Amino acid sequence: MAELITIDDPDDPRLSDYTGLTDVELRRRREPAEGLFIAEGEKVIRRARQAGYEMRSMLLSAKWIDVMRDVIDEVPAPVYAVQPELAERVTGYHVHRGALASMQRKPLPTAGELLRDARRVAVMESVNDHTNIGAIFRSAAALGMDAVLLSPDCADPLYRRSVKVSMGAVFSVPYARLDTWPRGLEAVREAGFKLLALTPDEKASPIDVAAPHKLERAALMLGAEGEGLSTQALRAADEWVRIPMAHGVDSLNVGAAAAVAFYAVASGRP
Repeated sequence: MAELITIDDPDDPRLSDYTGLTDVELRRRREPAEGLFIAEGEKVIRRARQAGYEMRSMLLSAKWIDVMRDVIDEVPAPVYAVQPELAERVTGYHVHRGALASMQRKPLPTAGELLRDARRVAVMESVNDHTNIGAIFRSAAALGMDAVLLSPDCADPLYRRSVKVSMGAVFSVPYARLDTWPRGLEAVREAGFKLLALTPDEKASPIDVAAPHKLERAALMLGAEGEGLSTQALRAADEWVRIPMAHGVDSLNVGAAAAVAFYAVASGRP
């Protein structure tokens, strides 16, 4: 059973995992280095636990203690009960959902380990917006993608905003980072995947014509918002595919485009 501790000092060192959550650069450096991430909200906390992540501590406002009582009774980690005003001073923002948990990260698998049993993977290049990362993971989980591979400079899927937007789907889809880019794509090809670069370029094949759902193994490459895939990534692809547009629209947000493309890649699977 967790220890329930009431804290009224925002500088209490026991709350250090939760300080400055709005400082993106600080948290981006600190969380991977310290092996932690923050889960926000009851559903996300529960999904993180269901996915096997170990809890370091919980930060709860008083009204959430009863809601989270079963979790409090099950975990040995300390639970810090605080007033909402103190939580805001510590974290830097109003914690609307009233419940935060500091979770321990797991070692990431290698790309090779993920590719061994996968048939449909998403490959992201330089996607640095945490909202887009979360949206893409949520679509990948919902639409049957087996894994996600990230270029070395992609944002952290376990950053608080990514986890929140994905509603915990980042815990459902295994992911790994490629060590090099775009050379790391060669290992994906060698594992039997056809590399499909999603691009609005008119030279690309309409995705329904390319029929990626018929491929034995398909890897869908997605670029950052605005810039899209780099020239090097496009050159490394086996085929370019695009989502046909109407009414003069030239492209979709990468999160929306990913959802459409994932459906096209995964539909019809046994």
